[in-house]
Amino acid sequence: MKLTPSHKTSPSGRLRARGAGVPFLGTPGEHNSITDVGPVEVGYCTLIEGEGPRVVGKGPIRTGVTAIFPQGRAKPAAGAYAGYFNMSGNGEMSGMAFVEERGRFDGPITLTNTHSCGIARDVTAKWLFENMKEGEKNDQPFFLPVSAETCDIRLSDMNGHHIKAEHVVAAFEDARSGPIKEGSVGGGTGMRSYEFKAGSGTSSRLVEYEGKTYTVGAFVQSNFGKRHLFHLAGIPVGLEIPVGAEAADETGSIIGIVATDAPMLPHHLRRIARRAAFGIARSGGIASNESGDLFLAFSTANQEALMHHIGVSRPESLGEHGMSPFYEATIQAVDEAIINSIFGAETMTGADGYTSPGLPVERIQRILRRHSRLVEID
Repeated sequence: MKLTPSHKTSPSGRLRARGAGVPFLGTPGEHNSITDVGPVEVGYCTLIEGEGPRVVGKGPIRTGVTAIFPQGRAKPAAGAYAGYFNMSGNGEMSGMAFVEERGRFDGPITLTNTHSCGIARDVTAKWLFENMKEGEKNDQPFFLPVSAETCDIRLSDMNGHHIKAEHVVAAFEDARSGPIKEGSVGGGTGMRSYEFKAGSGTSSRLVEYEGKTYTVGAFVQSNFGKRHLFHLAGIPVGLEIPVGAEAADETGSIIGIVATDAPMLPHHLRRIARRAAFGIARSGGIASNESGDLFLAFSTANQEALMHHIGVSRPESLGEHGMSPFYEATIQAVDEAIINSIFGAETMTGADGYTSPGLPVERIQRILRRHSRLVEID
């Protein structure tokens, strides 16, 4: 297929996996991003400050906040039907009792570091109260926001609690559609995957069903995986780029957010969230004992029914026969989003001089070419 400019590079100019010639199954949307799903917008606030020895409360700081608006920044409190899956529970995603009970959530999703999940959640509730549009929320007079985390303590002074209210709001105000940055941005700033620098990543897939084209988009905050398990395009590239004596036990996690404009109800979306977990296995993820692998899927469709709290609502629903193509698209998009999070990041040195290396792209290309798995890009 012909690659668009945003398939090849991110807004920062970094090569994305497709731009480097990594082959993937499926057809991506225009920007190969979760923002290809209609109204979805993503914003970041990135904090990179200081260097040298860790001094709790001072730094160095390598962290941030990501915000994902299901219906865009113009509709801040708008909700979505949703489903949740906990693949490995050594992590946190707030609001999931409500999602399990009501099959929905309201307002933006925030992603950040482990010790800032609470402030992101609380600031979101306050900000929604102050910014929601008249008539946008009419079911109950409070919010139960979705906030999720992964741990950036290797690179950042996470115990210093550097995320403040203004940083969460800055991520909201940065929300946009179209191509978005990847790697060391937002909540993904201090994250690593397969013992390479990683962080925020995204991808999308188009699904043809019953004469219509739908989109599935994935966004990950990727912070998991041991080097020897790392596979790319089916090749065990991690075995050819060993870590060495500095390898450490895995203490990472992944948060996966899947969006679609297909008309799905909560039980459909729970099934999509479970398949999203399959996406980590494509590249070598095993949901280790120390990992928090949490997945949330939502649909931007059925907004009228979602707002209808009294009487009888009539949401549209995808037939069960149609689910398998969306499972396939979900797994493909999550897999590529993870790989894009690694390609999008550069080598970073953080607290106590710890360095997380960037992916050696040319070396990866040589390995894939040797295995006849590299797509030559014009």
